[in-house]
Amino acid sequence: MNAVASLFSPYSPLVSIDCVIFGFQGHSLKVLALKFNDTNIFALPGGFIKETEDIDAAAHRILSERTGVNEVYLEQFGVFGKVNRVKVETRSKLIEALDFPESHKDFIENRFVSIGYFSLVDVNQVVLNKDGVSESLEWYDIENLPILMHDHKEIVEAARKSLSDDLYNHAVGKNLMPEQFTMNELQNLHEAILGAKLTRTNFQRKMLSLGFLERIEKKFTGKAHKAPFLYSFR
Repeated sequence: MNAVASLFSPYSPLVSIDCVIFGFQGHSLKVLALKFNDTNIFALPGGFIKETEDIDAAAHRILSERTGVNEVYLEQFGVFGKVNRVKVETRSKLIEALDFPESHKDFIENRFVSIGYFSLVDVNQVVLNKDGVSESLEWYDIENLPILMHDHKEIVEAARKSLSDDLYNHAVGKNLMPEQFTMNELQNLHEAILGAKLTRTNFQRKMLSLGFLERIEKKFTGKAHKAPFLYSFR
């Protein structure tokens, strides 16, 4: 069975999963995207649902296959089912470039409804794994993504909005920050997600009031300069 045929045989038709995998590096919110073999077509990591598999389990499997990480934050945020969400020309190019077997063309030419999940991962813990039909799998700055196929840009935007809307209701940074960090580093993360600057004093007051953070006591070094406090999530 070739790499393409193996993608379809045990899976249910008409429904798929697309994952927006977020990471944070420097001051930038990152998104994982793949490029298909022998094309200039970029896409979100995704896949199909096994006939014996729950939807959430399929999303976790797809995420684990791509990143090598099992225990991560994963949330379903939307369903994408516009009649014209799939660009026929792009799909035809993929079928030709990836050498789809005749027996599987009917499967991929069906109309698919996609379930969107977003995940928050530590980029330093990720081991990227591209499959047999992917030429590359890389992190991209969310503000400088390649042109994504079909409605994948819309899916990224919806995932970012969902993350932004719920930003202060759970400890997002716990999944994207190192174990210890400064308040300034945490503010950089929130600004990258929101795409907007925040007032330092208001941000610090807000975060401390939520009760998520624990301040780490400084060790005396004898140095005159005042180092910033480090924090961790409770």
